[in-house]
Amino acid sequence: MNILILGSGGREHTFAWKIAQSSLCKSLYVAPGNSGTAEVATNVNIGVTDFEAIKTLVLDKGINMVVVGPEDPLVQGIHDFFLNDNQLKKVAVIGPEKAASELEGSKEFAKEFMFRHNIPTAAYKSFDASNVEEGYAFLETLNPPYVLKADGLAAGKGVLILQDLKEAKTELKSMLVDAKFGAASAKVVIEEFLDGIELSCFVLADGKNYKILPTAKDYKRIGEGDTGLNTGGMGAVSPVPFATPEFLNKIEERIVKPTISGLQKDNLPYKGFVFIGIIKVGDDPKVIEYNVRMGDPETEVVLPRLKNDLVEIFQAIANQTLDKIDIKIDERAATTIMLVSGGYPEAYEKGNEIVGVDSITDSIAFHAGAKIDNGKIVTSGGRVMAITSYGNSYQEAIKKSYQSIEKLYFDKMYYRKDIGFDL
Repeated sequence: MNILILGSGGREHTFAWKIAQSSLCKSLYVAPGNSGTAEVATNVNIGVTDFEAIKTLVLDKGINMVVVGPEDPLVQGIHDFFLNDNQLKKVAVIGPEKAASELEGSKEFAKEFMFRHNIPTAAYKSFDASNVEEGYAFLETLNPPYVLKADGLAAGKGVLILQDLKEAKTELKSMLVDAKFGAASAKVVIEEFLDGIELSCFVLADGKNYKILPTAKDYKRIGEGDTGLNTGGMGAVSPVPFATPEFLNKIEERIVKPTISGLQKDNLPYKGFVFIGIIKVGDDPKVIEYNVRMGDPETEVVLPRLKNDLVEIFQAIANQTLDKIDIKIDERAATTIMLVSGGYPEAYEKGNEIVGVDSITDSIAFHAGAKIDNGKIVTSGGRVMAITSYGNSYQEAIKKSYQSIEKLYFDKMYYRKDIGFDL
């Protein structure tokens, strides 16, 4: 079959790398793609939310399946766009419909969903510009640190965790009144702070059945020891050492099952990935957030551990026969370290040549913010490349990734040297 992947990051290069291995894939396209996807697929310079251009491409190339990488097209309703078009409705779309995508599109929607279906999460209230004073009053009832979340999509940067009450009030005003995160913070969810260690749970859903993929843990902060500004993710490990069989069973019984049945009860058709951000508080899992697609950089450690043919899994999602698939996982650990442009997540340079990619033999270099320019691979984004390795333990895998990174260079290259430090 002919397959189109939407997106341009490390997640999409990992999808392309995995799908290209499938005997079921005849032609593979990525829109817009990057320098890594260009090695295994045909890049097409189309934006992920340009639905009309995507339609033209799908019809021109006889695309049978569209795999949606990022959240924006899902929240904007790309799946519904295909279902409502007579020429497109037979094309399989991997990613939920618009109504279900609100699980990521709106923090408030997600919280209401969790409370409705008794899924463990932090207590919360939501506010907008009309009731900022009530927001201040609610903050006064909480103990620090204070958690403020922009309701809408803010590219993973719309969450503030603050120690000082006065600062929390100032930031609440900045988000609601001064539009700190634009339209995304027109509404803000304030919730109680949960103290624990985080991990990510990934679930495949076909609208009736589900399968659980390996867990992963990512590292969001730019600085070592988890300090500094939030990023899209600086590295990840899989499996998560503290996620014991007993703890994973709690996740499935208390969170995964009520999530999947809740989607059905609420009549929210869901064919794709459910990414559940979880925090382990004591011995109990609680949900921090839902995402409606795979995480990045978690994809770069989860998919390399999947032994199945990914296209076969996607076909089962489209046909609602996921219950017939037996998920097979590589016993080895996988880790990834993200190389970023100097200055990221704030202002950074683009166009710096990346040297040494061909010399990496013990790891896989998944390209993210990188493109081909005059035959050279150059930086084009903040997160540039994810270096993934296997090992018999996560420590061994991390060591391999760091050894491979020593062969790479671009001007002002930065990466965290402590991924896995807290395990």
